[in-house]
Amino acid sequence: MHLIVAFAAPPPELGEAAARALETSALDGLLADWAQVQHDAAGESTLSPPHERALAKALGLTGADGCLPWAARQAALDGVDVGARPWGLLTPVHCRVGSDGVHLADPAALALDDADSRTLFDAVRPLFENEGCAMAWGAALRWYTAHDSLQGLATASPDRVIGRNLDAWLPRQPDARRWRRLQNEAQMMLHALPLNEAREAAGALPVNSFWLSGCGARQAERSGEVLLDERLRGPALQGDEAGWRAAWQGLDREAIAALMAAAARGEAARLTLCGQAGSVEFAPRQRSAWQRLVAALAPPRSTPRSVLESL
Repeated sequence: MHLIVAFAAPPPELGEAAARALETSALDGLLADWAQVQHDAAGESTLSPPHERALAKALGLTGADGCLPWAARQAALDGVDVGARPWGLLTPVHCRVGSDGVHLADPAALALDDADSRTLFDAVRPLFENEGCAMAWGAALRWYTAHDSLQGLATASPDRVIGRNLDAWLPRQPDARRWRRLQNEAQMMLHALPLNEAREAAGALPVNSFWLSGCGARQAERSGEVLLDERLRGPALQGDEAGWRAAWQGLDREAIAALMAAAARGEAARLTLCGQAGSVEFAPRQRSAWQRLVAALAPPRSTPRSVLESL
């Protein structure tokens, strides 16, 4: 198994104290016995965040920054016949207008159910179909569109944009003009929907836009068990330090302990910890019994704090 942990390092707003306060006995043991085999340090300005790059590498998917074909992959998992066409993920979102620009709220905060999502999807669907796009509904927060212009269109992952001024993350290529126009038209249509008025009256966030991402055609995947663990994502994006630490301790007690047990049984095992700027991958060292004994008595080469601070 290859376990990939998203948001393993606390975002800056949580502060360094969040990592220092962690209690991670399983991770401590893993770092003492496993070797670092890969370090991705591409930085925080990439369109594809570290956990998406790590997942693509593990699955054998290729693409330039912002061009990893997540939409086609997830659409196929949602039962959509994607064929060979390039697809894009349309995430329904709420955009907040402030004095310092327009910011994207976490789509999870919409608490959007399937019925409301389908109503919103059906409202904007004709806009896309009039442009020659195919459309498919996958889940409350997963709408899909297919169009030839999506191939090679670099877009930012929603995880890069949430809580930030979205203007800096909008696609700028010539082919993006169609999608920015469709976004403007969808915003006007969504603003006038009675459903959004009812959501606001009930204290819920209105769905006033969509975010396009994950564009490209479906690719064949490498075999092997790969698990992306995103339990830290919500607390990290919400700035919830206590929730982030609690989630980390659950991750340590459950997923990382299980990964170490699998490695002890001789199964293939990998761990990739991802932050906002980069990721670090670890694999078991090949050692004799004597070497393992010596390593157990020696101080660990890495500590959880030093690893997380490197992300």
